[in-house]
Parts: sequence; C-alpha cells; structure tokens
Amino acid sequence: MKCDLCGKTPMFGHNISHSKRHTNRSWIPNIHPVTITIDGKTKRMNLCTRCLRTQHKTAKTQT
Repeated sequence: MKCDLCGKTPMFGHNISHSKRHTNRSWIPNIHPVTITIDGKTKRMNLCTRCLRTQHKTAKTQT
C-alpha cells in the first residue's frame, strides 16, 4: 500500500488510553487504483485520495 505519486506509506504509532496504556496501531493511507492522464499519456496508478483530489483540481484549471 503505497501512493505511486507522493510515496505515502502506512505509519505506525500507539493508541493511548485514558489510563495511559500504549497499544500498537497503524494509520493506513486511503489508496485507490485509478486511471489518470499525465502529459497526454493514460496511466494506471495507485493514488492516495489527496493526490487524486490534487490531480482533479489541476486538470480542472487547465481546461
């Protein structure tokens, strides 16, 4: 699970309860397989939703 554009990968840390007990947890990026056009070429990529949103916004302003 890695974003092909920005390289975002899962991060790890701890859940901390009210009693301050630490248990392991992970934050997983929201990755989606998409087909996008970059420099006039269609590519199949795995993108996080943040990159997908940015790509959509830049494509909107270019037209």
